[in-house]
Amino acid sequence: MRFKLVLPILLGKLLRVVTRLRGGGSAFPGWFVMKLAPNFIDDVIGQLSHGVVVVLGSNGKSTTTNMVTGIARAHGLKVFTNPSGANMPQGVASSLLGQVSLTGKLPHDIGIIEVDEAYGKVICRALKPRAAVILNVQIDQIYRLFEPERVAGMFRDIAAEVTETIVLNREDNFLSTLGDRLADEGRLTVEWFGTAPAVLESAPHGLVVARDYANEGAPRALREVTAEVVAFEGATTEISFRGEAHSIRLSARGLHNAVDAAGALTLSEAALGAEFSLDEAVTALQSMKTVYGRGETITVGDREVEILLMKSLASLQMNLDALDGTPDSVMIAFDEHSRDPSWLYAADLSALHRVDYVSGPKAVFIGLRLHYAGVPYDHVETSTEKALQAMLDGPRPASGRHTLILDYDQMMLARKYLGYRDLEAGAA
Repeated sequence: MRFKLVLPILLGKLLRVVTRLRGGGSAFPGWFVMKLAPNFIDDVIGQLSHGVVVVLGSNGKSTTTNMVTGIARAHGLKVFTNPSGANMPQGVASSLLGQVSLTGKLPHDIGIIEVDEAYGKVICRALKPRAAVILNVQIDQIYRLFEPERVAGMFRDIAAEVTETIVLNREDNFLSTLGDRLADEGRLTVEWFGTAPAVLESAPHGLVVARDYANEGAPRALREVTAEVVAFEGATTEISFRGEAHSIRLSARGLHNAVDAAGALTLSEAALGAEFSLDEAVTALQSMKTVYGRGETITVGDREVEILLMKSLASLQMNLDALDGTPDSVMIAFDEHSRDPSWLYAADLSALHRVDYVSGPKAVFIGLRLHYAGVPYDHVETSTEKALQAMLDGPRPASGRHTLILDYDQMMLARKYLGYRDLEAGAA
């Protein structure tokens, strides 16, 4: 089996070198090797002694994958994981190319894979995951995924490919329905994580989950959670895990990150079984870095640049809710890849009092949205690089921090401009 992969892997590795020399990662080598060897992912991933676990959800996948990876490594396991955003079949295959030998040998113990819901069934059919976590069902990328009901259907199909345990968010409407169905079937162990009612009540917009209109009146069974967020402030959260409370200082602020940590702990226990140590897991969570662009802070000279992602209403709103006071230097950038920007009109922008620059190809649209929200802005500059440099050349804000609120492609562009070109470090 191994030797039939030599030529596809060799050619794929050469392509991977070329694409990396051009700057950043690329899914093209993965697409290419899968054309030559359609069972490449299945053949390689089957070598893992601890199997595969997958992370799914409308938002929080990259952060949670990073957390579970850090926890597994703290337990002494060699982890294969795909870099943030490489969550489609070709992206996973491209990541594998960076790790396998020419004969297809993969020197790792466990796979922790972020999976895009639209491709989840195909990927999971190849990966045969032992366990999965589904974080949430939110209104996300309407032009591609359409309504939340369709996404919930994708998650039902993906659950059919999981072999042992599925971890679900108790506070999510669609996942609550899915968990009830899976529990009735009895094929999988269903574990829950959640958020204490008092914490939810204190959050300005809750968890921004989608409504499951068809099942809103259905009775719900009482669910005990494995991990629950019982308090949070800024980047510090208190999580009760099987009744044992731990205060954890995370690498980024906000309730969404605290909830992701609760999901990560629950999935990690399911993945590691008797090997799981809560103390090791908590230590790992407190020592890991933020996933790029998800509350990441970069030091540039005498000031900080914080990058917040706004790929959907939920991600923007949760990041705005997590702001530490009112930011005094803000840039918002939006581009043509965000095909349906209408969701911006559902966002509460009251956390912003002023914006320095609106940027990206859809800068004028952002300006119009801010105008309707009553938030003044100073400059329109469609080039994100020029807008960012103008901010850095300008006066140092009193806080010492510039806050960039960017969609995915503009985030990649801004990081590259600041000298952060390699987005595949997570695959090591």
